[in-house]
Amino acid sequence: MSDALSPQVSDRICKHMNDDHADAIKLYARVFGGEVKASAAEMVKIDPEGMDLSVQVNDETKPVRITFDHELQDSEDAHQTLIAMVKEARQRIAASSS
Repeated sequence: MSDALSPQVSDRICKHMNDDHADAIKLYARVFGGEVKASAAEMVKIDPEGMDLSVQVNDETKPVRITFDHELQDSEDAHQTLIAMVKEARQRIAASSS
C-alpha cells in the first residue's frame, strides 16, 4: 500500500515534480488550467481532489487549481494520474497543432 496524501507526502511529490518535471507542470497549467501563455509553473500542493499551481503568465504570478477526474487514493494513484495527465496534455497539444 502506498502513502496516503498527507501534507508530508504532498510536499515530497511537489518537490520531486518541481525539481525534475517542471515542463510537465507547465503543461498541466497550459492544458488543464487554461493558462495557455504560462511561461513557468510550480506545484504548490497536491491533495486527493486536485493540485494547486503557482503559474507565471507574462509578469504576473497567479494561483491555478486543477481538479482531478477522480479522487486520489494514495501516492501511487497520484503518480499514475500525473503520468496519465502529462500524456494527455501532450496528445492535446499535438492534436491542436496539426
